[in-house]
Amino acid sequence: MTNAPPDTTALNALLGDSAARPWYRRLWPWLLLAALLAAGGGWWWWQAGAAGRAAPVYSTEPVGRGSLVLRVTANGTVQPTRTINIGSELSGTVLKVNVDVNDRVKKGQVLVVLDTAKLRDQVQRSQAALASAQSKVALTTATIAEAQANLGRLNEVARLSGGKVPSAAELDSARATLARAQADAAAARANVQDAQAALSTDQTNLGKASIVAPADGVVLTRSVDPGNAVAASLQAVTLFTIAEDLARLRLWVYVDEADVGNVQLGQEATFTVAAFPRRTFPARITRVGFGSTITENVVTYRTDLDTDNADLSLRPGMTATATITAARHDNVLLVPNTALRFTPGTAAPAAAKGGVLTSLAPRMPGGTRRLAAATPGSTAGARQVWVLPDDGSNTPVAVAVVPGISDGQMTEVTGGGLKEGMRVITDQKLAVAK
Repeated sequence: MTNAPPDTTALNALLGDSAARPWYRRLWPWLLLAALLAAGGGWWWWQAGAAGRAAPVYSTEPVGRGSLVLRVTANGTVQPTRTINIGSELSGTVLKVNVDVNDRVKKGQVLVVLDTAKLRDQVQRSQAALASAQSKVALTTATIAEAQANLGRLNEVARLSGGKVPSAAELDSARATLARAQADAAAARANVQDAQAALSTDQTNLGKASIVAPADGVVLTRSVDPGNAVAASLQAVTLFTIAEDLARLRLWVYVDEADVGNVQLGQEATFTVAAFPRRTFPARITRVGFGSTITENVVTYRTDLDTDNADLSLRPGMTATATITAARHDNVLLVPNTALRFTPGTAAPAAAKGGVLTSLAPRMPGGTRRLAAATPGSTAGARQVWVLPDDGSNTPVAVAVVPGISDGQMTEVTGGGLKEGMRVITDQKLAVAK
């Protein structure tokens, strides 16, 4: 018995023949595609219209007048106005130390005493040598007197004898004896002077065994104790460091070569130290060095500033940051530094740079993109600014300027066509639709 295929005619009639159609012959997929294309076209048309109606947005500030102060900042250290290093010219053993660190000393006060036993012995030897030399002088003086008397007697005999006696040889010998006695006397007197000089040197060394303060001051450092051996060789050994006057201090700062042209003698300054961060100390420039100092390829010039320290709050060696008032101009035309660095740019919306898919793609979050460069830098070379006219137009206009001094935020305008009240452009933002 043969099985016949089932008859599906009745089933198709019951369900309808739509279930047998392929998807591309159905109506609803095409309606959905048409709706998507219409939505995409509408979005693209809206973006294109917004780009056509977009206009750049400028940030502006009005030009005004005011005071401008040029300040120069430099770092340095606090130093005494005069520092004295006290050493010893002699070698020996320290017998006594009379002062310590922070002690106030007076001029002529004995600070250190060396053992003087050897020096006193040397003085006695020099005194004995001087006495011996002086005795030699007395001896030669007597010898001269004797030789002169002998020569005088021989001359008298020769006169009385009519030159017959004594002989010429005897007269010559007497004259030679006198000359030798006179030469010995001259040598003896020279030996006396030499002995006197040696005695004076030994007495001076004995006096230097007591080291005294050369001026009034305060002891800053001490590097000697009783019993220490002092060896003075090619240079004097430093035993104490004394600051002559701590009521007046000097600040050594190092000014950068870019700023040294603005620093002059007599300019006012202020500085701070880490020990008193909320206190500002006044100072005045007393010297601007011509010799340069190179540190890590940076050229600086040492500048000295004197300050009052009557309350002794400042101490030598403190690190300080000084601010020098190099110039002050009042009632001058001022513009922001960003205006001098601004150059107009062209703002293009993102939709104009891509298609519909680009506009629909997700973007990273962020603020409005700035197109104008407002980067830090010097404005000394700027020769124009951009302003927005008062007629309501949004077209920047270049105005020539001559810049003066700058404090880092504002710059003085000394010439050009810029007027007070003009709106200078400081930045340009991404264009937005009106």
